[in-house]
Amino acid sequence: MNSAIAIAIAACAFSLPEQLQGNHVVIQVTPTGFFKPSDGRDLPVSAWHIDRPLAIQLIERFEERKTRTVVDYEHQTLHKETNGQPAPAAGWISSLEWKDESGLWATVELTPKAIEYVSNGEYLYFSPVFVYDSRTGDVLDLLMGALTNKPGIEGMAEIELLAAATFGLPHEETQPMKKLLIALGLAETATEGEAIAALNAQIKFGADIRKAIAVSETADSETVIAACTALHQGSGKPDPAKYVPIESVQQMQTDIAALTAKIKDRDDKDVDSLIKTAIDDGRLPKTLEPWARELGGKDVAALTAYLDKAQPIAALTSTQTKGKEPQVDQETGLTDAEMAVCTAMGLTVDAFKAANTNA
Repeated sequence: MNSAIAIAIAACAFSLPEQLQGNHVVIQVTPTGFFKPSDGRDLPVSAWHIDRPLAIQLIERFEERKTRTVVDYEHQTLHKETNGQPAPAAGWISSLEWKDESGLWATVELTPKAIEYVSNGEYLYFSPVFVYDSRTGDVLDLLMGALTNKPGIEGMAEIELLAAATFGLPHEETQPMKKLLIALGLAETATEGEAIAALNAQIKFGADIRKAIAVSETADSETVIAACTALHQGSGKPDPAKYVPIESVQQMQTDIAALTAKIKDRDDKDVDSLIKTAIDDGRLPKTLEPWARELGGKDVAALTAYLDKAQPIAALTSTQTKGKEPQVDQETGLTDAEMAVCTAMGLTVDAFKAANTNA
């Protein structure tokens, strides 16, 4: 027999309600917190105890049970083997509910005969049979209940032995697995399903770690730790074939920016020199200077190539009017010098005028 688990028949029975809801009755099974038997008998603990976390575990066990939980008369289910009398059911517990202010409650579906007994006041009390931890007094499970008129039952110790023989004592593992829940980072009120989900997540996490560090799926913790340590120590020495120090990249960016600035400054000076020389020697009309500067800003080589091919235009370097105002052609609107520029540059009159206007 497991010394940590015991079965109790609560002599502190609870009064049955005066009003029935059809064939159902809601009955108090335990109070909340610590409670003792009303007959004053000694217990292995100072008191029985139940709270919300314990009740949630108890209700889960009740709901997982495949057989219905019986309520009989005067605990006859426990006596039938010794007195040979039948043990008819007074009803069946259909559900359990925890109420913080008052404790554990059961909804019981009564038989027609039990309804008659209760309605006539022939049975006044409900006495539960529950499993508890003999070290802490924590109530762990509800085995059955009985309609009774004897809250204090004579020969209680003998009856509890009968209950243990009838139902069998559960293994200690049926207690709330508080330590396991704490280890999984869960609250003591966590359900079995939540505990299983958390455990599976831990197992998957371990498998993912082993896969990530390329060790065997069955590698133990020492092997995993050694592999992680090696990776950590090597992490400070990146592969030079794959990575460049950030300082080197930053210096390279600075050098490129400086070189780009120098090249632009040189190009600007080259463009100024090319354009000034071309205007002075008649290869570039003054009106085309803006265009030449735009081209030089984008492509100095293209401007150089253009000016290398351009021929000097005498009209751009000397005055052919001998101090007189230049004559404007009535048809084209251009002077003789401007027409000479058009001819030398291969420009139409309209193109020349457009360039001159933009200037």
